[in-house]
Amino acid sequence: MSVHNQGQLKIQDRGMAELGVQAGQSLLLMWGHPSSPTAVKEQVESLQKAVGSQGKVAIENIDRLRLSSHPESSFHWVLSGLLPDSTVIHSSETLAEIGRVLKPGGNVILEEPVSASGNNNKVKTLSKLISAMKMSGLVSVSEVRTEPLSSEVATTVKEATGYQESDLSRVRMSASKPNFEVGSSSQLKLSLGKKVAQKEKPALDASTAKMWTLSANEMNDDDVDLLDTDAYLDEEDLKKPDPASLRAPSCGEGAATKKKACKNCTCGLAEELEQETREAQKQTQSKSACGNCYLGDAFRCASCPYLGMPAFKPGEKIVLQETQLTDA
Repeated sequence: MSVHNQGQLKIQDRGMAELGVQAGQSLLLMWGHPSSPTAVKEQVESLQKAVGSQGKVAIENIDRLRLSSHPESSFHWVLSGLLPDSTVIHSSETLAEIGRVLKPGGNVILEEPVSASGNNNKVKTLSKLISAMKMSGLVSVSEVRTEPLSSEVATTVKEATGYQESDLSRVRMSASKPNFEVGSSSQLKLSLGKKVAQKEKPALDASTAKMWTLSANEMNDDDVDLLDTDAYLDEEDLKKPDPASLRAPSCGEGAATKKKACKNCTCGLAEELEQETREAQKQTQSKSACGNCYLGDAFRCASCPYLGMPAFKPGEKIVLQETQLTDA
């Protein structure tokens, strides 16, 4: 978006020496409607003198920048909104395109009207402009200067954007592109194969080392009191402890009439209770007089109460009908 600037700003205040443009560099000058052909011509001539015959100056309308055929990393400088008779508002897409056509390490200088209140989506505040430039990939974003807008320019900006406040000003911003292209890669030099030099151990004092050394002759010395390792444990230590003494004080509690093992029991109570359960099951199992009742009728006695019933597993509980009990 461009807004006509009726105020006449001094050309010398916008000289190329102030920008730092050098001979042999390539520049992109962006202008917006309505910029007078005279102002564009004067700015191009001033830029061409700064870069010399070996340099390059390109002109582009800001509204058609994204439709241009400029390849990536084409320009050392991008100058936008610096014409004395226009004021440009940069969208996020325009800022991203500026970052694309800049060379790695290239610079951008732009001017844009900003507001203090931020009550309009089209006119940014200074902080939002800085944030938008950083989000586009630019670095070293800084404010160069701020100057008030003339009444004619402010009126034109309000008509174009619908902004009604009277806190508009014109700010010049500078930024640069990082010294690498977006998506580029570089090999890292890692010293994984190199061995780290080990620190040398500090030398021990000879007298100190001798103090803590025990020779064979000294071991046979009667003055040296040596302890026999077999004497460390007595007969009480070698006795196997009672499993009940290893249980926790609360082990087995939790039921008034029946012991209960703790969860993840390690004292042996769980195995003890399981053994008691198996023994109780054996005692309640019915016993056969001949011991062959479970095999089937071919092995049963004539008076066997299980006659006519299929074979079953030993210990399996079998329920007899009342008629079978009477017959037996």
